[in-house]
Formats: sequence, C-alpha cells, structure tokens
Amino acid sequence: MWDSLFETFLKRMMRQGAIVVTLPSGREVVAGDGSPPLRVTLTDPTLVQRIVMTPDLGVGEGYMDGTLQIENDDLRRFLSLVIANSWNGSRSAWRNPLRHARRALRRIQQYAPAPKAQANVAHHYDLSGELYDLFLDADKQYSCAYFRTPDVSLEQAQADKKAHIAAKLLLEPGMRVLDIGCGWGGMALTLARDFGAQVVGVTLSREQHAIGRQRVEEAGLSEQVSIRLQDYREVRGSFDRIVSVGMFEHVGAPQYETYFRTVHDLLAPDGVALIHTIGRLGPPGITSPWVNKYIFPGGYVPALSEMSAAIEHQNLTITDVEVWRMHYAETLRHWEERFTANIDRARELYDDRFCRMWRFYLIASEMTFRHGPQVVFQAQLAHSKTAVPITRDYLYPQ
Repeated sequence: MWDSLFETFLKRMMRQGAIVVTLPSGREVVAGDGSPPLRVTLTDPTLVQRIVMTPDLGVGEGYMDGTLQIENDDLRRFLSLVIANSWNGSRSAWRNPLRHARRALRRIQQYAPAPKAQANVAHHYDLSGELYDLFLDADKQYSCAYFRTPDVSLEQAQADKKAHIAAKLLLEPGMRVLDIGCGWGGMALTLARDFGAQVVGVTLSREQHAIGRQRVEEAGLSEQVSIRLQDYREVRGSFDRIVSVGMFEHVGAPQYETYFRTVHDLLAPDGVALIHTIGRLGPPGITSPWVNKYIFPGGYVPALSEMSAAIEHQNLTITDVEVWRMHYAETLRHWEERFTANIDRARELYDDRFCRMWRFYLIASEMTFRHGPQVVFQAQLAHSKTAVPITRDYLYPQ
C-alpha cells in the first residue's frame, strides 16, 4: 500500500524536472517531465511510509541517516527539484488531517515562557562557537545579508545589511539603543563604534552572551555597549531606538502581542524601531516538523498579516515595510559553500550525521527562499507618523 501511495504522491508532486526513486522493495518509481532524471535510493523499509505521512521529516531524517541516498550525493540538485515542485500547488488529500492537526497544535508548540524560550535558544545557538566560525563572516552575522550586486563578498553584504538598518534607525550620537536578540554582538558593536550609540543587547544564549561580552571588551567599548543574558520581556527603561535582527522568528505566534507590547512600552515617544525577520508570503502556516525537531524548536516564520495585526493591536505605527526576496538565498549559498569547504573540521567537532543534518538545513533553507514562499520582512515602527521622513530618500544619500 505504502509503495503505491508513495508513487501517487511523487507523480502528483513532480511537474518540472524528473526523478527516479528505487524503493526498498526494489520497485522503481519514475516521475517528472522526461528530462534527464536524478536517481535516489531508499534503503529503509519504514522510510516510504514516513515520507508519505510527513515528507520533510521523512526526507530529512532519511538523508541524515544515510537511508536516502542521492546520486553523486547531489543534495543541492535534489532539494532544488523537491522544493520547487512542492510549491506548485498540488496537495495530497490523505494528508489533510495531518496538516489540520499540526495547525491545531501550533499554539502549544510555540508557547514559550522565558524558561522554554531559553531552552529553545540553547538548542541551536549554544552549539560550539567554532562551528559558526566555519561558515559565518568575521563579524558573526547570522542573519540575511544585503547584496547590492550579486558579486559582492559575504563580508561586504553583511556590512551593507548593518548600514541599511542603521540608516532606517536614523541614529544620532548618544542615542540609547536596545538590540533584542543581539547574537554575538556584531550589530551592537557597529552602532556604538560607527554611530556613537549607547547600546544594550539582550540574548538568551549563554554562548553568545560570553562571546559578545568578550568582543565588547576587546573593542574597548565597555562604556557604550552592555550585552546581557536576559529575556526581552524583562528589560526595563526607555530607548530612543530598538532593533531586532533575526530574533522574531523565535518568538512564536502566541507571544506576538507581548513582543510588540514590549516594543511599544520600551520605545521613547519619538523613537523608531526596526524589526528584521524571515517571513512567509501568503497566509499563516506551520513550521516544518524537521526544522522544529532538529534546528529551531518552537520557531515559526510569520505571515505579514500576523505581524501587522499584532503591531496594530499595540498602537504602533508601521512607517515602512521592505521585503527582501532573494537576499537570504544568496546568504545561505555563501554559508553552505563555506561550511562544506570546512566540513572535515565540523566532523571533528560533531560527527558525520550532524554534518549531513547541517548541510541539509542550509541547502533546504536556501531553496525555500529561491523556490518557496520565504522572504525577509523589515518593519520600521514608531509611535508617530512623523517620526521618520515621508520618503525613503534619507536612506540613499548622494
């Protein structure tokens, strides 16, 4: 039965490109448009059922375990083919009850009081700091870069990202800035060093907190930058500017009202906030079970409608929204190339299964930005409509 369901599922999904899958039973399933196919072999008898029931979890675990074997280990071609076809609008009716059940459980899975939020963060960000050094730029920017031209380096694109955000914040020397989810401190250091800001950065990652504080001390900016191991909901005071880059994806939909209420309460009356987050085109959805289990437990990529509703409920004014479409695909391509070039060291830090998981994560994420619904939203917020200029000319000085 499962072999037949798998064949039906695969043939309905494939609309461009071609694939040949050899099942554990020895049966070959051919699907696609007749172009030269990619060959895939499944060796675990349970994997066929798992892929039919939960495709992304089954495929991800199969690749991690080596029971889903791709011709020449061409993971990039495989994921490009699968993800491009997954978003062609086809649906498998027998999986509808599973999708509805996952939607019903979404609020429970994403409920994240402070202790759970810290545990979720630790799962991903408290991995060895050396792991991130294998693929990030020197400033340890672990979020979407800004590619003004396709051929710029990752380092330049990350610097341009920070400059673009700083421009939207309309910074002046001495301004008090809150960086929610400050990572390893790169944005906080830039805003203090280059713009004269007084920055408080908060993170729930012990690894990031330790490295961030060390970087502040080494930069001689201890009088201007404070990196705290603190939940954003526990911050008190008033800030001229609030910035949050790549953290909102970890908040979870049940906490959106609390998040933007906190931004509202901490932002000075004439202040400006900039929220930079991965987002989804289209209506609200669910997190990939594979991503939730192995990469970002409790994480969720918001629809713009979910963000804007929560912002409106907290009486904040949306002064600008910018959508970055392909920038993260290019960022992830750079990360995967660097990680693969350093994969022997990654194996020394962890093991081969971890390395397969991490490559799957980086390439699958890239292909979701290239072929799927994911983009990046930058939402500029204020209390007043007049807090920022009425055109974007200020972002592009002559």
